[in-house]
Amino acid sequence: MSGARQKTSGDDALRSPLLARIAAAQDGLRKSERTVAEFVLAQPSIVLNLSIAELAARTGVSQPTVARFAAALGFSGYREFKLRLAQSLASGLPFIHQDVGPDDALELVAPKVFDRAIGGLIDVRNHLDSAALARAVKLLAKARRIDFCGIGNSGIVALDGQHKFFRYGMPCIAYIDTHAMLMAATVVGRGDAVVAISATGRTTDMLAAAEIARESGAAVIAITASDSPLARLATVTLAADVAEDADIYSPMISRIAHLAIVDVLAVGTALALGPPLLKRLERGKRTLHDKRVHRVES
Repeated sequence: MSGARQKTSGDDALRSPLLARIAAAQDGLRKSERTVAEFVLAQPSIVLNLSIAELAARTGVSQPTVARFAAALGFSGYREFKLRLAQSLASGLPFIHQDVGPDDALELVAPKVFDRAIGGLIDVRNHLDSAALARAVKLLAKARRIDFCGIGNSGIVALDGQHKFFRYGMPCIAYIDTHAMLMAATVVGRGDAVVAISATGRTTDMLAAAEIARESGAAVIAITASDSPLARLATVTLAADVAEDADIYSPMISRIAHLAIVDVLAVGTALALGPPLLKRLERGKRTLHDKRVHRVES
């Protein structure tokens, strides 16, 4: 069972940024560490009362495996992990498992999809690194050229990024074809920015493009999972740790979260560019004015 479909029980029904982070990191863990992760996701409040030996016994793994699990998440040890888990649960959101199931009646689909989207957006908002965001905006505002790169679902986000930023008068393009993406990565240089978008951060072509772009001298801004190869390759990472079951339905929540981050970058860059941009946007608005059917007053 994937992390996205884990359920907490009873009064433990809390969703927290740390639980979302654990779920997102599961694919990168060893098999025995994933066993620990699944237990934590299923019964987080019970874990708070377990020693490392007790958790090892409950999950059928060794104590060093539990320690490695905590270390894989970036903690100094099991004690720090439990402290952060307690803090995360205390500030968490009500967790309602809202993934659509194959036996759900149609009238349940809309509320479940909306509730998962809202919960995912709030998780990402609460976890967004303001320092990384400021750095990304600075790179974009000064960029000679911006390449938005995405494959599959992430390609939709890349196209949206191009649509928003070209209005600023900035040379930008979206690459959704992997061959073109790799070729483009070879011709960017210092002063250019590449926005690499990937839900998993593990797609081989995206990783190759990001690595080539860095070698070419460009800054790479990654919108991806925090504990991923792409995040480690990037100049700046804007983490979107969203748990969803991609094995059953195509990723939806991560795409919405990525679109929201692109919106934040667009607004932040517009503010950084200042008053001259407002005049440009106003000209664009006047250009489109006659393309709309105007409301007739009764």
